[in-house]
Amino acid sequence: MSKIKQYHLHKENPEKLQFGVYDLESYLEYSGSHALKAHSHSYYQIIWMQNSGGTHYIDFNGYPVKENSLFFISKNQIHYFDGKANHKGVLIHFNDSLFKPTDLDIFLKYQVFNNYERPSYCLKEESLALVNSYIDLINLELNNENAFGYQEVIRSLVKSLLVILERVHNKENTSDVGLNHPYTNQYIQFKELIETYYNQKYKLTEYASLLNTSTKTLTTITKTMANTSPAALIAERIILEAKRLLAFTPLKINEIGYKLGFDDVSYFVKYFKRHLNQSPTEYRNLLEKNK
Repeated sequence: MSKIKQYHLHKENPEKLQFGVYDLESYLEYSGSHALKAHSHSYYQIIWMQNSGGTHYIDFNGYPVKENSLFFISKNQIHYFDGKANHKGVLIHFNDSLFKPTDLDIFLKYQVFNNYERPSYCLKEESLALVNSYIDLINLELNNENAFGYQEVIRSLVKSLLVILERVHNKENTSDVGLNHPYTNQYIQFKELIETYYNQKYKLTEYASLLNTSTKTLTTITKTMANTSPAALIAERIILEAKRLLAFTPLKINEIGYKLGFDDVSYFVKYFKRHLNQSPTEYRNLLEKNK
């Protein structure tokens, strides 16, 4: 088991626009075997697979590729392509610098890209022309690199595209978090804080303090928005990362525990077993057995 490769967007050229649109077939041909191995990115990806066939693998699950499947890959999420499929479509890359600290931007980043249970859905026929029109406008603007307001136009078009995609998705998923709910902003800010501090063993009181609220109010927010407790959301993120490290890296159990903020490896083992009813070693052995 080798170390998971992480790719970066224009790492050597931070002054460049941290964004790119690619023809999926050409991109996969250029990437070769790298795209077929489990890897992660320090940026976000939208993958639009326009033809059916094969499977796309995200974290621990394989998703059959149907016609006009959309996959939303969050930064640090592990995924890889099926080498037996001839994927055609569009690939969009961008990082955090594309977003601004506004309610809408925060909502889009965490609602669209951090849905680990449902990272994919299919575009219906009636949405194809509209989505294509935004991608055409983005590609057109990419030719105006030296023009006034170039980056702002790209940012606005991408944000508009994400809004359109979220509208399309919400037509079939009315239970999703809504931007107009009074708790939405605080809930998503809490999710953002979890993503930043999940491996530093922050207490619930510390999260509440960062949000300028009380633990009681924070509990009300998560119960209302996700029907679960703040502690459960934190634990969910810790366990997700533990599973990734067990599945995709050769790290030893104690190294994984330390990486997740556990000073005592025995406590990490008990914590993992309490949530999954099996030890980290048993989980890893089961994965190896099922390969």
